[in-house]
Amino acid sequence: MKKTGKWTAILIFVITLALGITATAAAETIVFGDFSWDSVQVHNRIAGFIVEHGYGYTVDYQFGESIPILLGLRRGDVDVTMEGWVDNWIEPMYQAHLAGDIISLGSNFPDAPQGWYIPTYMVEGDAERGIEASAPTLKSVHDLPRYAELFPDPEDRNKGRFYNAPTGWGAHDINNDKIEAYGLDKYFNSFNTGSDAALGAAMMRYYQRGEPFVAYNWEPNWVIGLLDMTLLEEPEYNEQQWREDYSTAYPATRVEIIINAELAAKSPLLTSFLASYNTTIEQTNEVLAYMQVEGASADEAAMWFLENYRDVWTEWVFAPEVAERVTEALTQQ
Repeated sequence: MKKTGKWTAILIFVITLALGITATAAAETIVFGDFSWDSVQVHNRIAGFIVEHGYGYTVDYQFGESIPILLGLRRGDVDVTMEGWVDNWIEPMYQAHLAGDIISLGSNFPDAPQGWYIPTYMVEGDAERGIEASAPTLKSVHDLPRYAELFPDPEDRNKGRFYNAPTGWGAHDINNDKIEAYGLDKYFNSFNTGSDAALGAAMMRYYQRGEPFVAYNWEPNWVIGLLDMTLLEEPEYNEQQWREDYSTAYPATRVEIIINAELAAKSPLLTSFLASYNTTIEQTNEVLAYMQVEGASADEAAMWFLENYRDVWTEWVFAPEVAERVTEALTQQ
């Protein structure tokens, strides 16, 4: 699970070995930048537990929206966030990098997909649940007009309902533009779900009843981890077309570990660990599904990950004594 080819991690690790630096963190606090979505909170706490118990720092979590946290990273009020959705912050990220205020340590997990999903049982059926395929040839957004009647809008029976991202999200407006660009506005109404929790709840409700629905979603996400969903095909991403009317697939979104630049200078061993931190979309979906099913907190989900993926996180820390300290702390939880 090491991030091969990550020159940052390798360089920092080599420097660390050369200088003989050890983690003597004493009273120093590492502040993680938290956001409203579950995956970043879980990853922050996985890393935070290792930072605290393996490297001897105290840790804290500062909640905020994307841009305020990025400003905190630039000032040094925040040391690290484990999920910087950099394609959503292109201009402010560029400015922060240009000023030398932040450093990207590479991806937390591979490029994150997003788009329009339907339950797989619509295409393949589900023999165990007695569900027959209602749309066996529904594979693309361009197939949706033929199946619009399967998604009736309770408030407008003449059209289908598309469950959109909440108002205020960039994806909400992009999806509305997509509906128009694909000519789907004749067949579908865009429904504002109000929050990511409400969007997930709506999808779960339909899924449990075995009914058709089409909704925007993204990965990693507990919904995709828990439900068997199919991402509808769109034309391959094309930057020029995307800029014109969004009538292509979403670009794969880079999700990177971002730190304040001064952290690399003062804590190279800690930075080496953060640069080596690496998960998969599937692992993150799984831990988010556990969180949903068990009603677990972000802290509890982090403990579940650390217990169940010891072979993964022990490769991030390099030193056996660090892994031993973390393992010992886990036995006391």
